[in-house]
Amino acid sequence: MRIAVAELAQETDSFSPVLAGLADFETYGLFYGEDVAQRMQGAGPIGGFFDVVAERSDDVELVPLLRGWASAGGPIGDETFSQLRDELLDRLRAAGPLDAVFLSLHGAASSVSEDDVEGAVLEEVRRVVGNDVPIAVPLDHHASVTRRMVQNADLLVGHETQPHDPPATGRKTARLMFQMLAGDINPVMAWQRIPLITPQDQFLTSGGPMKEWFDLARELEKRSGVLDVSPYPMQPWLDVAEGGWAVVVHTDGDAELAREVAVEISARAWELREEFWKSGRVSVTEAVRSAVAADDGLVILSDTGDSVYGGAPGDNTTLLRELLRQQVPCLSLIPVVDAAAVAAAFDAGVPSTITLNIGGRLDSVFSSPVEVTGRVASLSENVTTDIPGRGVCNLGRTALIECGAVRIVLLDHRSFGVNHPLLYAHLGIDVAAAKLVVVKTASNFQFFSQWRKEMIRVDTPGTTQSNLSEFEWKRLPRPIFPFDEMPSWSPDPEVVV
Repeated sequence: MRIAVAELAQETDSFSPVLAGLADFETYGLFYGEDVAQRMQGAGPIGGFFDVVAERSDDVELVPLLRGWASAGGPIGDETFSQLRDELLDRLRAAGPLDAVFLSLHGAASSVSEDDVEGAVLEEVRRVVGNDVPIAVPLDHHASVTRRMVQNADLLVGHETQPHDPPATGRKTARLMFQMLAGDINPVMAWQRIPLITPQDQFLTSGGPMKEWFDLARELEKRSGVLDVSPYPMQPWLDVAEGGWAVVVHTDGDAELAREVAVEISARAWELREEFWKSGRVSVTEAVRSAVAADDGLVILSDTGDSVYGGAPGDNTTLLRELLRQQVPCLSLIPVVDAAAVAAAFDAGVPSTITLNIGGRLDSVFSSPVEVTGRVASLSENVTTDIPGRGVCNLGRTALIECGAVRIVLLDHRSFGVNHPLLYAHLGIDVAAAKLVVVKTASNFQFFSQWRKEMIRVDTPGTTQSNLSEFEWKRLPRPIFPFDEMPSWSPDPEVVV
């Protein structure tokens, strides 16, 4: 059997002022044709798909098209989206007869002119391959599931955990796809949109209401005839016309069962809606004080308002300003994205002492530059790292600035490596010796787990802040909880056979 495989994925922060361009995709490797098969083994949903193919004894002919994955960021530029979409479709048309398409998408991507990137891509892919060729789609569970997505895909399977395990989602999707191709199952899909939006504070699936909701999904999958239950708590900075939470349920040919399960799982989210808004965030001042006073071990300060993994620019200076104001006495690590400051550090060289204005250039709404005088301790250029489950990441140019006990790592572009220990280790810093590290994410702390003693969720401003009422929402459907009065709501899923 012949199966086309491709990935086109980006998570959009509608409130970020920095558009996503082709370079954002190239940073993580923009691969075409056979390079996809060579470079994506074990990485992302495609890597999970390859794992399942390797387990099979039958003849599977892979037709790799392209892999374009960008870290979360602002809306995709129209030219970039058109170029990547057209490249995908041209390769799909040239592929010849196919038995299936495995198409990895994120689910929360939008461009300057297209709210629903995934729906637009799926609609075109369906037009090319016809109605009889199954299209299997692994999604990030922070997707905004739209009507076009549901109407043009046979399988929409979301991540089961946060932090995510993309290869596992690829394996799950692939196994269902091969069962479908063998005629062993006949997937029926039920889709329910939930008029709910919440901040990121309760997004981890290891505890709290999100664990309860996702645990219910796994329990419902044990019912006879249920193939997949995918909850979708949409990432909360996507201002689109079909925004909000959703669930998708797949059953084996049983439309009524799909509907029943979709009602149950979506009703539970609504019951827990107040719990999802509970927060343990603390003020910036208190967060720094608490980290300094903590017992030995690494304290993670989660810069929730400047989550690069959520699409923020990465140049918010709120925590940097406070670290310097308090003159913290312990080794403290913080990353800042600032290409101009990196260039100035390279011009000065090691071990120059320089005065720099750092940060606040990209996000000038929620942040402003901080003047820093420090020593240029180390410089690096084009260091790459293979981040498990994500693939290759190029750090570009980085500079280490020593300012008292604070170590500032400047990056010349947004990178998945911004929250990875390698960012510090490759510049000569022993992470184990640090007392605190600022991570520009609200959920993905796993890379520092071997040193982590404590995590403090900091209430910082920014384009991924948890105070969602600070944003000017223009397209989000209304009414929606909690922005509008909604004393009651009842699920009424749509079923796609």
